[in-house]
Amino acid sequence: MLKEFKEFAVKGNVIDLAVGVVIGGAFGSIVTSFVKDVIMPPIGLLLGKIDFSELFVVLKDGTTAGPYATVEAAHKAGAVTLNYGTFINTVMSFFIVAMSVFMMVKAINRLKRKQEAEAPAPAPTKQEELLAEIRDAIVAQSKEKA
Repeated sequence: MLKEFKEFAVKGNVIDLAVGVVIGGAFGSIVTSFVKDVIMPPIGLLLGKIDFSELFVVLKDGTTAGPYATVEAAHKAGAVTLNYGTFINTVMSFFIVAMSVFMMVKAINRLKRKQEAEAPAPAPTKQEELLAEIRDAIVAQSKEKA
């Protein structure tokens, strides 16, 4: 069982998956920062200085009655909030990640197609050469009879 586990653990696919997860996590934090710090401020400015992360609805007041200026203030008061602004940020992050991945896959596919087009055609096998000779002999024989 230990031998089987070792074979499984050191297979290329498992290692590739582990690397993908680590890189994906790092890419996720980059995208989160990009959305939060680069994309959302101009959008908020265009929409009247709205900070999406602070958009919320109070479902139940806390020990201190609202209104609350921020989500953090509401949580400190013990209020129950519906933080739809955070959801908007998350959805925008998803679309940015999806577009980034799509563009990377598209670029990789373009490179693969270019490499396949540039690759020389494989040489015919001995079997294919023999079949071509037989075909040519049959064509020549047909011409002689005609």
